Amino acid sequence: MKLDKIKMRAEHYKDDMVRFLRDLVKIPGESGFEKAKVKRVAEEMRKLGFDRVDIDSMGNLLGYMGKGEMLIAFDGHIDHVGVGNLENWTFDPFDGYESDEEVGGRGGSDQLGGIVSAVYGVKIMKDLDLIGDKLTLLVTATVQEEDCDGLCWDYIIKESGIKPEFVVLTEPTDGGIYRGQRGRMEIRVDVKGVSCHGSAPDRGDNAIYKMADILQDVRCLNENDGNDNTEIKGLVKMLFEKFNSEWEQARFLGRGTITASEIFFTSPSRCAVADSCSVSLDRRMTAGETWESCLDEIRNLPAVIKYGDDVSVSMYNYDRPSYTDLVYPIECYFPTWVIPEDHPVTKALTRSYYKLYGASRFGSAGTDEERKKRALIDKWTFSTNGVTIMGRHAIPCIGFGPGAEAEAHAPNEKTWKQDLVTAAAVYATLPGMYLDTTG
Repeated sequence: MKLDKIKMRAEHYKDDMVRFLRDLVKIPGESGFEKAKVKRVAEEMRKLGFDRVDIDSMGNLLGYMGKGEMLIAFDGHIDHVGVGNLENWTFDPFDGYESDEEVGGRGGSDQLGGIVSAVYGVKIMKDLDLIGDKLTLLVTATVQEEDCDGLCWDYIIKESGIKPEFVVLTEPTDGGIYRGQRGRMEIRVDVKGVSCHGSAPDRGDNAIYKMADILQDVRCLNENDGNDNTEIKGLVKMLFEKFNSEWEQARFLGRGTITASEIFFTSPSRCAVADSCSVSLDRRMTAGETWESCLDEIRNLPAVIKYGDDVSVSMYNYDRPSYTDLVYPIECYFPTWVIPEDHPVTKALTRSYYKLYGASRFGSAGTDEERKKRALIDKWTFSTNGVTIMGRHAIPCIGFGPGAEAEAHAPNEKTWKQDLVTAAAVYATLPGMYLDTTG
């Protein structure tokens, strides 16, 4: 496998990867505004000799290397969230901040670094003649993930007919190998009332008061235990075999959660009773939970039943245009996914990492000690494009990427130069190791 040469080559490209990442950080690109960032990645791919570089109708960038029948993909989303309060930043989020060990800026960890390492990982394979005649490697820079994770890959799979053997998600893993994540969905609850003058509220029917009752039940759903005598059993119940046949995977991923994230109302004036109230609920799902079960859980809350036809429970839809003005509607449901620890993809990535860097997490001088305290194989707390790739379409996914999950969406976001090198070496090793593992 030329492991020493792979590591040397990854180190050789360190400065190029840092330069490339800094270039990307300097280009703003929130969801729906990624065009300039996509153009910059395409430029780098062409410079490095990718065999084909395509941009699809949604605006996703797909760079190919190799001509073989087995397609292995490395996915990274090119968009990032906003910067928030600039007073919380100690450096300009779009200046390409650099220190001896770090590159800073919005999107550095989440997740431009992963795209950089994937592009150069494939380049290393080309340099060392590791692609052969069996493989085609695909690096994607996908759009709108921060707005609607997985939408990009629903389009890629359905409209382009692309179905890789497996996909490496290059989201930040803090030196670990991640094999799953909780799912999520966006739920809306609408309550009807009747307005009247605020001086005589008994003449009306206050929708806000009804919603207050419902929200207390939602809070119980998140916080209660699962004991037999508990009326509203908490989501923790899904960690136990009695309630969930997938309880073992649920314990690995962690329990589901629910919280109110937005509230809206209508009223004729500040001197009137509210005639409607609506809330958005952020629901995180563990193994064994589905969108149907989560909606039914809300519909069966005592307060929802109490108010009957005055309450409706639904799921949001996403229909915002991409930067190409393409609208590709989808439900705001992002399924849970987990790949078994003994799956060939998991074994191949783990073996690749062991051969290169040993049996524990590895990082720069500033991160190495803390990383080694954590298990090498773990899972994400947040959501990724895996919700569609594996969650909707059953294409195996595995996660390994530069940066740390804790940096995502935070001020002073950064990634580490050593992580770029480490990830590029692992990416260059994995396809050949997978072929060896699967025979």
